[in-house]
Amino acid sequence: MQMAIASGKGGVGKSTITASLLYLLKDRYKLIAVDADAEAPNLGLLLGVEEWEEVREHVGAKVAKINPESCIRCGICYERCPYDSIHIDEDGNYFVNELTCEGCNVCGLVCPVKGTITLEPARSGVIRRATTKYGFPIISAQLDVGRPESGKLVTEEKEWAKKLMEELNLEHMIVDSAAGIGCQVIASLGGADAAILIAEPTPASLSDVQRAYKVVQHFREPAYLIINKADINPGFRALREWAEEEGIPILGEVPYDRAIPKSMAMLKPVVEAFPDSPASRALKEIAERVAEIIG
Repeated sequence: MQMAIASGKGGVGKSTITASLLYLLKDRYKLIAVDADAEAPNLGLLLGVEEWEEVREHVGAKVAKINPESCIRCGICYERCPYDSIHIDEDGNYFVNELTCEGCNVCGLVCPVKGTITLEPARSGVIRRATTKYGFPIISAQLDVGRPESGKLVTEEKEWAKKLMEELNLEHMIVDSAAGIGCQVIASLGGADAAILIAEPTPASLSDVQRAYKVVQHFREPAYLIINKADINPGFRALREWAEEEGIPILGEVPYDRAIPKSMAMLKPVVEAFPDSPASRALKEIAERVAEIIG
């Protein structure tokens, strides 16, 4: 089974809850974790990963290159670049800023000297594998600064995870999605058997989780909801009412708990660092309900 954990909003506790669920379910199932936030991966930190056993480069993007020997310095590419990625150095030579170039090839099309501007492959980031200190593997990715293709990185992560599941006879994949509803999240939710949505009882979180739910609906996946920091806004009922209207089962509510930031500073899941804290008790109940979904 492949289960994706998403929210539509950053900072609501996706990675914290994912790490705790992995910890609580690791002895019951053969799991693999996927950190699908290629722009800001942090799940490995909470699972005790200190070094990566295998790192693969992902080369998929393209950037423009200007050959200074054949360039006639007409400036047409400089004028037409839609991303202002072409600059002039102190010697009057034109060059491309690879951090902002999107590889659209407008410059190559307008250049009057054929072959002067070409598109060259560029590294988008890395995909890496490690074994957590709890014994199960994790796949993560790191997008290079200014590079596109975060969604492709996540897709490659999941493909690698599927191969490891076959090789190591693993049973289930738990994917920690990125914030928002962009390419990374779409790649995270695509192919999943179920989606667990994380939200806080605030108008902003409700708005964002509703957008994430639309992506889940596009893939026709069953959705479940966990309300994190459930007691920070007692009078806000709209999140629970929305879940009831949409028929989304609420797996549980996690109270605000100072043990969580303390456990993050310790680089441990809260259910390991503070097993008797209010949040840990709530997460243990949620883990039992997640086990029922898997079952």
